[in-house]
Amino acid sequence: MLTVIGGVRDRASRGRTAATAVHGLLRDDILSLRLAPGSQLNEKDIAAQHGVSRTPVREALLRLSDEGLVDIVSKSGTYVSRIPLADLPEAITIRRVLEQHAVRAAVERATKSQIIALGAILARMAESAEAGDTEAFHRADEAFHEAIAAAGGHPGVWALVRHVKLQVDRFRRLTLPLAGRMARVVAEHEAVLHALEQRRPDAAAEALGRHIDGLKLGTEDLKHFNPDFFVEDSGRPDLKRA
Repeated sequence: MLTVIGGVRDRASRGRTAATAVHGLLRDDILSLRLAPGSQLNEKDIAAQHGVSRTPVREALLRLSDEGLVDIVSKSGTYVSRIPLADLPEAITIRRVLEQHAVRAAVERATKSQIIALGAILARMAESAEAGDTEAFHRADEAFHEAIAAAGGHPGVWALVRHVKLQVDRFRRLTLPLAGRMARVVAEHEAVLHALEQRRPDAAAEALGRHIDGLKLGTEDLKHFNPDFFVEDSGRPDLKRA
């Protein structure tokens, strides 16, 4: 009897592991725009691609739906959610407040080696920008912000920021290839690092706030992108995609 129960538990554990793995892979594909907003997802195809049954795929899609990255439309199908324009300003504001708190703490607590490490990350960003490598640039950008939170002794702040900024990240990834965009971000980060090096909390918070507010978009920004990537209100499923 114990053997049977153990086997059931093992199968359940494997199922959870498979669902977590598929969720992580699909999430990365959505956030990186390898899966474009509005594109349809097929459970059977995803299961075959990852060598799993449809059950963990279904669980992964439900988790993505909870995160607002997937729309499951009854009698229609499952789609990568479009980027909700109405949600972006609030997410950017929350991120700014959290990260300004983190950078003030970093000014007070960062060690010399942590500041040197931030400089090395910034150098990688500049190199990626010059090479036009948006993927490497994004990874270095994330590392820069995470390192600031860690230097301030508040790594949990970055975990909160990552949760809040999911939709903002997708829009931001669209903007990176635009002419001058990556170079501008590097310059904004340089201003933050300079204030950190000088131990000026107000200047660091102001520089980081300007950088994050630079994510805000206007109608001029949207003309560069496929309008089908966006939706005004995330609370209403777009049934026209059926």
